[in-house]
Amino acid sequence: MTVREEARNETAYEHGAGDSRDAHRADRPLFRSLLRGLICRCPACGNGRLFGAFLKPVDACAVCGTELHHHRSDDLPPYIAIFVVGHVMVGGFMMTDMMFEISPWAHLAVWAPLTVLAALALIQPIKGAVIGLQWALKMHGFGDERDDRDPGRGGPTE
Repeated sequence: MTVREEARNETAYEHGAGDSRDAHRADRPLFRSLLRGLICRCPACGNGRLFGAFLKPVDACAVCGTELHHHRSDDLPPYIAIFVVGHVMVGGFMMTDMMFEISPWAHLAVWAPLTVLAALALIQPIKGAVIGLQWALKMHGFGDERDDRDPGRGGPTE
């Protein structure tokens, strides 16, 4: 939103017209979009599947037609998955180590597979939530900006 549009919205708000930014955000609630992404559903309608393969989102929702091909979830889902799984598994390992006398090989046999399975189980819902977040905040092509311009740098996309 440009400075001129913000000034126009503030003037309209002062004259009792309400804040159009709140109305503009109301059509894409953040929490609902995150939840729909977590259950791997389209953030717009909540009915269509978000993923065509394990981590490959569909190009467009089969139910409502919302285009999902221009998302940029990149590295955030793995970072979040590593953060969550690491904290849970290290806490579980430390608690188990304090309560039971288990050999290091037994710990390895238990915690290594649990860590891998937990990471694999969480990565798809986390990626869905990141796509839902981007859709709700109209980031990376989900809004009204042009696709041929990079909003981060302002220049043409390469």
